[in-house]
Amino acid sequence: MRKINFIVLHCTATQPTATVKAILGYWKNVLKWKNVGYHKLIQADGTVNTLASYEQVTNGVAGYNSQSIHISYIGGIDKQGKPFDSRTPQQKESLLKLVKEAKELYPNAKVLGHKDFPKVNKACPSFSVEDFLKENNI
Repeated sequence: MRKINFIVLHCTATQPTATVKAILGYWKNVLKWKNVGYHKLIQADGTVNTLASYEQVTNGVAGYNSQSIHISYIGGIDKQGKPFDSRTPQQKESLLKLVKEAKELYPNAKVLGHKDFPKVNKACPSFSVEDFLKENNI
């Protein structure tokens, strides 16, 4: 069993209408990744797609993947491509459920946004994870 120190929240940095198939294709065909980027991917309607088991290493945060699980929502940018919290109420609900479940599995893991890691120059997940945790008493 992997030692999980981080539960990392992400956005796909796509329009909220992006499809799971398109995201998977981008990772495989453009980035040439052998593994997916996230363990869980949440669609605009709140549907949770499991892309990998938590025992598998995915490509969420360079240098931290062996000790992290990665949860993302589809979206995170506005029509001009700028960072924007585009989470729907359904995505927020699914994200909260997934974080709570992950914290039960890994109670000592720290919940962070991708942008909260050292040397990361991204706005991902386009919202404050610290505020999200406080608002939901996590």
